[in-house]
Amino acid sequence: MSQLSEQQCEACSWDAPHVSNSEIETLTQDIPGWSLVERNGIKQLERVFKFRNFKQALAFTNRVGEIAEEAGHHPALLTEWGKVTVTWWSHEMKGLHKNDFILAARTDKVADESH
Repeated sequence: MSQLSEQQCEACSWDAPHVSNSEIETLTQDIPGWSLVERNGIKQLERVFKFRNFKQALAFTNRVGEIAEEAGHHPALLTEWGKVTVTWWSHEMKGLHKNDFILAARTDKVADESH
């Protein structure tokens, strides 16, 4: 598990600096399994987590919701039977901030604890 999940999130606003391409390259090494996607010109981090049933997927969704609330930073969560798709990006700044990578790492930690 990377140390990224232990880092503190920074307060960020619409004018916060986006992570650079070289920072993205470095940070994604700490969150294997996550994909960099672009929707409507906005870079996002996305990963699908698999579970044995809906109950486990829902419990995972709720735990990710808890870490999101703690950080004051919220992902898109799609909960389906046996899987959850988690998408992190900084809504106000319309792109990626280091916080998104930190919370992706924390999401991986929650997934490890869930299995």
